[in-house]
Amino acid sequence: MVVVGSMIGSGIFLVSAEMARQTASPGLLLAAWVVTGVLTLTAALSYGELAAMMPRAGGQYVYLREAFSPLWGFLYGWTLFMVIQTGTIAAVAVGFARYTGYLVPSISEDRYIIPPLHVTPGYALSLSTAQLLAVALIALLTWTNTRGLDWGKMIQNVFTTTKTLALIGLIAVGVSLGWNAEAVRANFGDLWTPRGAAPLGPGLNATTAYGMFIGLAVAQVGSLFSADAWNNITFTAGEVKEPRRNIPLALALGTGMVITLFLLANVAYLVTLPFDQIQQAPADRVATATLEAIFPAVGAAIMAIGIMISTFGCANGLILAGARTYYAMARDALFFRRVGTLNEYKVPQWGLALQGIWAAFLVLPRTYNTTSRAYGNLYGDLLTYVISAALMFYILTIAGLFRLRATRPDADRPYTVIGYPVLPALYIGGAAAILIVLFTYQTATTWPGLVIVLAGVPAYLFWRRRP
Repeated sequence: MVVVGSMIGSGIFLVSAEMARQTASPGLLLAAWVVTGVLTLTAALSYGELAAMMPRAGGQYVYLREAFSPLWGFLYGWTLFMVIQTGTIAAVAVGFARYTGYLVPSISEDRYIIPPLHVTPGYALSLSTAQLLAVALIALLTWTNTRGLDWGKMIQNVFTTTKTLALIGLIAVGVSLGWNAEAVRANFGDLWTPRGAAPLGPGLNATTAYGMFIGLAVAQVGSLFSADAWNNITFTAGEVKEPRRNIPLALALGTGMVITLFLLANVAYLVTLPFDQIQQAPADRVATATLEAIFPAVGAAIMAIGIMISTFGCANGLILAGARTYYAMARDALFFRRVGTLNEYKVPQWGLALQGIWAAFLVLPRTYNTTSRAYGNLYGDLLTYVISAALMFYILTIAGLFRLRATRPDADRPYTVIGYPVLPALYIGGAAAILIVLFTYQTATTWPGLVIVLAGVPAYLFWRRRP
């Protein structure tokens, strides 16, 4: 439930529009999701070996610490706290508020309690009714998770089951009631002809063989982000029953199930909507456009309720899991000491509280486009910046699998990754190729991610030197 619930948020309902513009053909769009599926499942199987070998709270932080050094573990934990986990919590919470606003119009990012206060020409702070609801959601789920694991587990199980069934329902309705013979003929009868290609760089789009390769790699930002957070189960290893067996099993089954559903959801979009309508879906809400095509009067409302359920459960899973990594860091004297303690319910209350406060703060800053005079959200930029950094940590962690095989050949490994060394090596090669493309063609949203990671070095030195 943690794996599935953390992976299914709002991304699958939105990112296919941008991916369709980048890939420019139905075949390449589906191929992009297949690549994401192969990479994600391969990584999850590789993490299964590390999780079975080191079933401790902190997960990926622990693997990097043990494979390389405390610095690499800390840099991951630092980036997780500053952006990856907290920024995603903020984004998911605002997603919940936005779709609530569809049903309750008074909840809107344009309806201010505190109007935007400009701190620089490009940035402002505000508190709208939508932001207030997002902060309230973070506060509520943080509080319930401080009451013990049973509360968090109950919320996770109920909402993950509900939203998984909702996603299955979307797929079933799309391929049955939504079947559009004209769209099917155009999309599947002509899978590879480029159409509506967005620029990927100066003079480059997915209309040439090289452009198709670049489009496939660039589109991974959307699909990998949608399929991310599968590793959250490793953060909670200290509280999983029979972790040496159950964490590898959860990683394999959870990621396999979600990736299959994501691919089928895109098939549902393609059998319901012409490709240009996917590319031009209003506000990129492809799932909403799909349901509106099937149920013109109520499709958008049904989708809003479905995404509210999905984002509520996703936020809970992210909040539940993230604090366990900060707890492990604090136990190593690499974070605030209080974060390394448990409350009377045996959960890291201070880690949950600190994570909640920072995530709630990330809801408040707004970006401001001085040309269009439109407001955006700072966490959206931060998340885009850090996708490449998160991918680097995945590569480094799987490289750690090879290193630990060499440095600790006799360690107890209840589970060993299938296809070693070929599958882990293929992941490293594939992910590295995507990184090279992103750093070459998406410079504005990759190099800043490195800055966020490297900012952790002085923080690490501070905590190392602290008495």
